[in-house]
Amino acid sequence: MSIGSTAPKPGDPGVRSGRTAGPRRGGSRFGRLLRGGRLLQDGAPGGPVLRLLARWVRRPLLPAVRLWRRNLQLRVVAGTLLMSLGVVLLLGLVVIGQVRNGLRDAKEQAAQSQAAGGFSAAQDKAATTPYVPGGQDGGRAGASLTWRSTLVEQLASGGQSAFNVVALSLEDSDGPASRGARASGEVDPATSIPDELRHSVGQGAGTFQTYTRIHYTNGKDSEAGLVIGKRLNDAEGTQYELYYLFPLTHEEDSLALVKGTLATAGLFVVVLLGAIAWLVVRQVVTPVRMAAGIAERLSAGRLQERMKVTGEDDIARLGEAFNKMAQNLQLKIQQLEELSRMQRRFVSDVSHELRTPLTTVRMAADVIHEARVDFDPVTARSAELLGDQLDRFESLLADLLEISRFDAGAAALEAEPIDLRQVVRRVIGGAEPLAERKGGRIVVVGDEQPVVAEADARRVERVLRNLVVNAVEHGEGRDVIVRLAAAGGAVAVAVRDYGVGLKPGEATRVFNRFWRADPARARTTGGTGLGLSIAVEDARLHGGWLQAWGEPGGGSQFRLTLPRTADEPLRGSPIPLEPEDSRRNREQAAAAERAQESGARRMTVPVQTAGDRPALPVPPRLPTVPRATVDPTALPGNGARVVARTSAEADSGESMASANAEGEDGTGER
Repeated sequence: MSIGSTAPKPGDPGVRSGRTAGPRRGGSRFGRLLRGGRLLQDGAPGGPVLRLLARWVRRPLLPAVRLWRRNLQLRVVAGTLLMSLGVVLLLGLVVIGQVRNGLRDAKEQAAQSQAAGGFSAAQDKAATTPYVPGGQDGGRAGASLTWRSTLVEQLASGGQSAFNVVALSLEDSDGPASRGARASGEVDPATSIPDELRHSVGQGAGTFQTYTRIHYTNGKDSEAGLVIGKRLNDAEGTQYELYYLFPLTHEEDSLALVKGTLATAGLFVVVLLGAIAWLVVRQVVTPVRMAAGIAERLSAGRLQERMKVTGEDDIARLGEAFNKMAQNLQLKIQQLEELSRMQRRFVSDVSHELRTPLTTVRMAADVIHEARVDFDPVTARSAELLGDQLDRFESLLADLLEISRFDAGAAALEAEPIDLRQVVRRVIGGAEPLAERKGGRIVVVGDEQPVVAEADARRVERVLRNLVVNAVEHGEGRDVIVRLAAAGGAVAVAVRDYGVGLKPGEATRVFNRFWRADPARARTTGGTGLGLSIAVEDARLHGGWLQAWGEPGGGSQFRLTLPRTADEPLRGSPIPLEPEDSRRNREQAAAAERAQESGARRMTVPVQTAGDRPALPVPPRLPTVPRATVDPTALPGNGARVVARTSAEADSGESMASANAEGEDGTGER
């Protein structure tokens, strides 16, 4: 595939749908879709569905996002609240952790002290209880169980609600002493004493502890607790396990109280900080909003607007500086307006005052011109030059008067339904002698159907005459194409020549007053230099566009677009600004042709041959010169209007040179 060409889309000739050319790469189909960027394209699996889902999710969020972007106060307050909430949460976690650790340590110390005393008392009781030998085994077992029950009751009596006591036989005891457990406070020993703790107590000689859930046999809810156990000997020397169970109810209540207090205090602090941030930001944002509103009103032309200044702080100084700036701007604008009025008045007065002497000079020049046959050759030639320059001077004076009317806002539009084909025929009829002298022709395209619009016939004819005459003069003897079209609510007339064209950037200046493509050239050809400027004003008076495109050596095209109905806004033009036979379009067509041929060779799939394609018209003798580069949206006088372009125009990119300019020109010169 050639450099710069593009591959055909899936489904077009030359491509097997669902496969890529060349060696097959590993990976899943989903991965290939992601790497190829086809997941959200038309024709890709799930593309329209995903876009629809994304649009459905995004639509309800747009108002909130717009409010978030436009409201500085909301962003500051929300940020303050979030940061305050984070700080309060972090501080609360630290405080709760410290309180929990403190309560647990205090409970462990008290429980260990209480359990140590109980274990010591149990050992003392076993040592002081006399041993009765010679009894039957059953009698000794019953006496042992009775002794443990009495021990549990005595030890538990010291803390009715603070702790409970459980006595168990050893897990590996084989004697009858292992038949039962003794517990206080309706504690369930089987589920309250973890097996790991019993194993540790049975294997070791020290004191062991763990945290667990204390369960009861009377239906009472289980609760967290601390269990401390130790292996001891009873009065008969039989080993047993003694456990102290300390409920953590009071500690949990204390921790819950601390959590509730911290949550309440944290919420209050967050709300307070949010209110403080709102008040502080409001004091700063309110003057800024006021300044923004006043700036908008100043930009709308209400130059008398001023900010209200109170106090002597930084905001007050900002308001004073803003008011001084507005006052200076108002003064400068008034001075410029006065200067502009004086200039327009001067041009209008001079133009009117020159009419009387010009009429006299014209009469004298006509007399001299008629009698030139009686003069010597030098004097006769001088008489002819005098007549030609007087004609040029009269044309310049008429253009100056017309420009002064536009500047003063006195130009009036006399719109009526007209057929642009008739206007074009009158213009061509007047320009054909000039085209014959130049060696070219004027060809009309698209005049089969009526092209009707509400317009001022005199002004439209003046615009088209200027465009056609310019095209003939700068066409270097080649044909001039005049194209008419109508679509939707717009009509358009495009004048295409194949002459010298426009250099990069000249399309933005071609409508300037008295602008010439070559400033060094003398005023021997062309008009007064005001024709295109007047043409732009005529187009704007209709609510239309006058735009230019050109490339060096490739000719140029001027397009006039008018609404079908007066005062109807334009949304596009039925004729592309860049012609189909431009150098860029020809290169793109050739590149696409080469790409299809290359794809056909690689994919071995028949493609459309070049002979089946309609050949684009190619103008004769077009030298290879870099094309004009212009951004039509950056042209002076465009205002808020953007020309809706077709796909052919959108592809033109840098070669497009359009101008919808206010007060820009160059009759006879580009």
